[in-house]
Amino acid sequence: MNAKNAFVREWLFSPRLEILSGIVVALALIPEAIGFSVVAGVDPKVGLYASVVIACVIAFTGGRPAMISAATASTAVLMVGLVHEHGVQYLFAATILMGVFQIIAGILKLGRLMRFVSQSVMTGFVNALAILIFLAQIPQLTHVPTATYGLIALGLAIIYGFPYLTKAVPSPLVSIAVLTGITAGFGLHVRTVADLGQLPSALPTFGLPQVPYTLQTLGIIAPVALTLAAVGLLESLLTAQIVDDLTDTPSGKSHECVGQGIANMASAVFGGMGGCAMIGQSVINVTSGGRGRLSTFVGGAFLLVLLVVLQRVLAVVPVAALTAVMIMVSINTFSWKSLAALRSNPWQSSVVMLATVGTVVATADLSKGVLAGVLLSGVFFAGKVSRLSRIASSLSEDGKVRTYFFEGQIFFASAGAFVDAIDVHEPVSRIVIDVTAAHFWDISAIGALDRVVMKARRHERIVEIVGLNEASATMIERFAIHKRTEAIVPLD
Repeated sequence: MNAKNAFVREWLFSPRLEILSGIVVALALIPEAIGFSVVAGVDPKVGLYASVVIACVIAFTGGRPAMISAATASTAVLMVGLVHEHGVQYLFAATILMGVFQIIAGILKLGRLMRFVSQSVMTGFVNALAILIFLAQIPQLTHVPTATYGLIALGLAIIYGFPYLTKAVPSPLVSIAVLTGITAGFGLHVRTVADLGQLPSALPTFGLPQVPYTLQTLGIIAPVALTLAAVGLLESLLTAQIVDDLTDTPSGKSHECVGQGIANMASAVFGGMGGCAMIGQSVINVTSGGRGRLSTFVGGAFLLVLLVVLQRVLAVVPVAALTAVMIMVSINTFSWKSLAALRSNPWQSSVVMLATVGTVVATADLSKGVLAGVLLSGVFFAGKVSRLSRIASSLSEDGKVRTYFFEGQIFFASAGAFVDAIDVHEPVSRIVIDVTAAHFWDISAIGALDRVVMKARRHERIVEIVGLNEASATMIERFAIHKRTEAIVPLD
């Protein structure tokens, strides 16, 4: 695909839908950005400016069109200590360094690590996010006027019912407009956006962090920046994979790493906090018709217009309207079919999915949940592969030679079985280990072979290893302790 076609596909594919979906995203970003600012311990404008800048910049620099990036909870919780101890200027400095780390990750192609995240972890990640999105709406559902519940119910009815009339306009946008009109027209006393916090009324201004540029400052911000970069990339890459599946289109994972880094650096120099991709807003964008970069840019740009030009209109939008949209996102994000699949999937896959969900919900930390899921997937996979190994043996007619036949993979999980299968106490003069159908993968496997050979020597047994493939022979030559290379017969 040439550059012109790529530009049209990513920017001008369906401008009307892209603009409308971007407007919906902008409205949905407001309570999130304000809330995450409170979590991080900074002024609301820090989160709002971050959402504006990150969304606008990532539209140009990101590797996943239609994905929305802004200030997020997963990064906000990591900022509290730094802001409390050193102030917001150190946060801006850490965010710039966060961006540098992310750019380096992109250059090193670390986005390829996504291939190690199993489908069960992905499903758990999605379900956990859906639960967290719903739990985040609980404060808007408790200790509120009765009218709030009616507005939310009406909002959900419009969101799910309006598409049956027409899909020309995103139903979430219609829902927000109708509920705002009802609230203002009938003078309902419900919470509005103005009640969430003071909204900024000026454009963000450029400025470098006002911190001492010393090694001491670097020592303070580097650990926080590295953690922010890792968590931000993890959530962004997982969200990119979800958007890939929703739109049936590919994305550049390493390109996205670089794009996230540039966007975060831009956010910091315009007075914003660090952020990453947001699955909730990304789902809103895709379900509203967004498929390209224009919707992402409009999301950030229209948010700025709302804050600076249309602040009075924005102030009267009922929180119930935005809550209805987020509940829709929670419902649509959750993989309902995964519940039915719990009974049909292998139990290991179900355990990985549930462990990912449980860890994320319990800790409110996506990175810990994904890490738990990946580790469990690795353990189960290693166990499964180790059980695929087969071991057999035969004794020569004269009773002097015992030949062991190994088939499968010899690595850390199966190395113990390899050692236990060979009886060096048997009164034979020679032991032959035939690994024609096997492969030595790591130093644990080489160490197991060392133990067998060394024990056999102590019992005055000759060990001959036959059928080694080239890769296994090379590993043995490099790492094996035993020095009986003359007894090793490579595979022809």
